[in-house]
Amino acid sequence: MTAEHTRPPSAETVEALIRHRLSTALGGWRGSLETALPTVVFVLAWSLSDHDVRRAAVWAIGVALLLALVRVVQRSSLQHVLGAVFATAVAAFFALRSGQAQDAFLPGILTSAGFLLASLVSILTRWPAVGFLVGAGDPRAAEDPFGWRRDRGMVRVCSRLTWVLVAIYLVRLVLMVPLYLAEQVTLLGVAKVVLGWPLWVAGLAVMGWLLVSGHTPLEPEDEPVLEVD
Repeated sequence: MTAEHTRPPSAETVEALIRHRLSTALGGWRGSLETALPTVVFVLAWSLSDHDVRRAAVWAIGVALLLALVRVVQRSSLQHVLGAVFATAVAAFFALRSGQAQDAFLPGILTSAGFLLASLVSILTRWPAVGFLVGAGDPRAAEDPFGWRRDRGMVRVCSRLTWVLVAIYLVRLVLMVPLYLAEQVTLLGVAKVVLGWPLWVAGLAVMGWLLVSGHTPLEPEDEPVLEVD
């Protein structure tokens, strides 16, 4: 496959190519709504049902399944909504198991902690996490998932962008862990929504600034795979 089939016409730099790939790999406003809505419903149902955790969990799962059904009827991609259904089911399990509404947010907190650690390790090992998102937008990803590592400039830029992910997960933990320990369910719900898509938008804006301000040249696609000591 030639370069014309794997790069957008305007991709003359690493930054331009990453912008194109990220727009392909990430979901838009609908995916963010499908992720946030079950949380909003959980908190509202919990507040309006005299703190009935079971009823709140049932409503949240029901909304997530309804969103998935709409996707099926419209024959559109289930990629993002299935993630929301799974996350809602896990959150409901934690809350129902303990009987404490705040435990619905514990899986998300633990996930953020895990992603924070994984992002740091990916930078230190020079397999930056953002590179995998970039690779997911490559039409050749199925046959060459690590092709992005052939370009040293790509690895450097993706490492800088992964530091933005580290900041996102750190902000989530700094704000949500104290709320969880204080059992502030309503504020946890607000924080989860605000620290979801809006925080991602802010993070993507920072990434966009890094990509627009950088001009790292692309290396030839036929170079050998990058070897790191």
